[in-house]
Amino acid sequence: MQKPNDIRAVLEAIERGRRFLVAAHARPDGDAVGSILACGMMLQHLGKHADMVSRDAVPLIYRSLPGVEAIRQTDHIDGHYDTVILLECDGIERTGLAGLDGRFTINIDHHFSGKTFANVNWIENDACAVAAMVYELALLAGVPITPAMATCLYTAVLTDTGSFCYAGTDARTFEVAADLVRCGADPACIAQHTYFSNPTSKMRLLGAALSNLRRKGRIAWMWITYEDVLLASAAEEDCEGLVNYAIGIAGVDVAVFMRELRDHRVRLSLRSKGAINVATIAESFGGGGHSHASGCTLDGPLHVASDCILRALRDCLQPAVNEKAASGQQ
Repeated sequence: MQKPNDIRAVLEAIERGRRFLVAAHARPDGDAVGSILACGMMLQHLGKHADMVSRDAVPLIYRSLPGVEAIRQTDHIDGHYDTVILLECDGIERTGLAGLDGRFTINIDHHFSGKTFANVNWIENDACAVAAMVYELALLAGVPITPAMATCLYTAVLTDTGSFCYAGTDARTFEVAADLVRCGADPACIAQHTYFSNPTSKMRLLGAALSNLRRKGRIAWMWITYEDVLLASAAEEDCEGLVNYAIGIAGVDVAVFMRELRDHRVRLSLRSKGAINVATIAESFGGGGHSHASGCTLDGPLHVASDCILRALRDCLQPAVNEKAASGQQ
């Protein structure tokens, strides 16, 4: 999976340092949280000092992960660190953290929108999750995968593959998952914590989103207003995964979930079954992600942002339809 020179450059940089800071993108998801924790545990096993931070709070469904209390929530970094390890970021600004400029950084990412912005860069677009890369790094470093590490890494792989549903899930994905189970991860327990621990506020928000569900041909979309969020007493993390209800419709190839922010900008979550690369669309609006799952933020109001993204989806979907039809005629 890895490019030997890239992963070895990361390991060499780790060997040189003593004090490390580990962070991921703002609004952390399962891959970010699980990978931060596992990376911190790996560093500690190597005898390094490792601080783990996040600009935003760890979502509720991941707060049962081993060692999660060690992730410090902050928006500014002070103090001396030999190295800063950034996970799943296409730039320092993605962390939402101030005080990182000028520091020696390692960039570990698997997104198609990944960029070589750091002093040491390891980007693997075919990795199913950054957690799979942290797993490979730990093995190369000779660090045993403890049950705690395995639990964090399995949670990350499970969530970032959409429960092993997204494109890019391959034999290697299941080999990693199987080894993590052998190392102590409990698949049933992790699934229950991840998928059956939703707060009531998320269910209320889902109801509001489904009441706005629309479909036209192979595109489905739904939205919530900022008022909907307030009425549901919902947190930002409650929006995670709602777009999957739209992409789960039979005959729908691409879906978008739109959330109005307090300042009337609109945050978008895009999903595709493979007909189009939504990462390309998200990048055109300043966002990024994977070919099947991406995101970006547009200026409001909501109806303008909706028209804009739906027009972009239609424009990208039509050539795919034509290409598929032409292929079928040959």
